[in-house]
Amino acid sequence: MNSIVEFFQYLLNSEELIRTGGLLVITFIVFAENGLFFAFFLPGDYLVFLAGVFCGTGILQVPIGILLLCMFAAAVLGSFTGYIFGKYFGDMFENRPDSFFFKKKHLETTRKYFDKYGSRTLIVSRFLPIVRTFAPILAGVAKMSFPAFLLNNVIGGAVWIGALTGGGFLFGERFPWIVDYVHYIILFFLAITTFTVIKGYFNARKGMVEE
Repeated sequence: MNSIVEFFQYLLNSEELIRTGGLLVITFIVFAENGLFFAFFLPGDYLVFLAGVFCGTGILQVPIGILLLCMFAAAVLGSFTGYIFGKYFGDMFENRPDSFFFKKKHLETTRKYFDKYGSRTLIVSRFLPIVRTFAPILAGVAKMSFPAFLLNNVIGGAVWIGALTGGGFLFGERFPWIVDYVHYIILFFLAITTFTVIKGYFNARKGMVEE
């Protein structure tokens, strides 16, 4: 049991993931978090940001071009996997009971964003934890046309990785002392994540009550 707990603690520790797992582990985590419904709890925003920071400071010894390409490909392919899953197996979600790896409230929150933004949700959701995971799945469930999905998926992935990983690299390169404050960066992203999730949850509940 302790080994399982330690494994999940490792998965949630972005700094440790980057230092010990390197590019391969980071790429896999980004892929999973962007479209596999059971991976919604994995770190996203602060993982790709810290990857850029560590690359800029030299802790992660990977060329920035390779890092950006891998992060972008993982984000796009992860969402594509979620889209395919939703398109062909999405009906199973309707009667699926809640569990640690699946919550119906996450689907309802994501539906609200689709109602508000349409296909642009795939771009907006890149900066929204949990919604980022379920948006491509719901796009598949709704049978969104593949060209529309592909366009928004690629744009969303490019903007997300460009802003966070690219921005993190610039911070790390110009302000290398920032690595001494990694824990504050993680707390900052966690605060934003928590606020976003809570706000989305209450917005979804409010919408259901009004209906």
